[in-house]
Amino acid sequence: MRESLNIRKISFAGVIAALYIALVLAGAMVSFGPVQFRFAELLAVLPFFFPIAVPGLFVGCIIANMFSPYGLIDVVVGSSASLIAGLCTMQIGKSLGRERMGSKLLACLPPVIVNAVMIGAMITWFILGDFTSGLFLTTFVAYSAYVGLGQMGVMYLLGMPLMIYMSKSGMYNRLSALMGKIAPPIKHRTL
Repeated sequence: MRESLNIRKISFAGVIAALYIALVLAGAMVSFGPVQFRFAELLAVLPFFFPIAVPGLFVGCIIANMFSPYGLIDVVVGSSASLIAGLCTMQIGKSLGRERMGSKLLACLPPVIVNAVMIGAMITWFILGDFTSGLFLTTFVAYSAYVGLGQMGVMYLLGMPLMIYMSKSGMYNRLSALMGKIAPPIKHRTL
């Protein structure tokens, strides 16, 4: 029985990775660049509910970023940003509970902040060629704001409704049962 639980969890992570890749490539025109709205990032809310989603998002981001115009640096930096944000989102779910609306709102912030800083810095370095340019700080602030605003749009316009839907519809409980654990029902609260 224990082996089947591991296979289920690995399969779940694989499905998340595949969905992430498909969504990035389907929206490639807006998935890369200084101004981006990466639809796949709505999946960044899943670690709040399922810790196994973290490696799925990480692997999905590695593979999707292989198609990035920024090359290998995006594979390393972008995937690291997804990993860090996923771990933070997971910790919020574990620490603050999954029932309260306030914890859901907070769980959307790590992907916004981490991606704004890391991807903003990566794009700035890619465009300017170094971190010592006098233009670095100004360019970094601008690109971080662009990336952060796009990420905020995805997380709060798409990810937040997904979190609420998962809680209210029982989807969380069904997915949890598929992975072999019985989860207490999540009830949607205001704060």
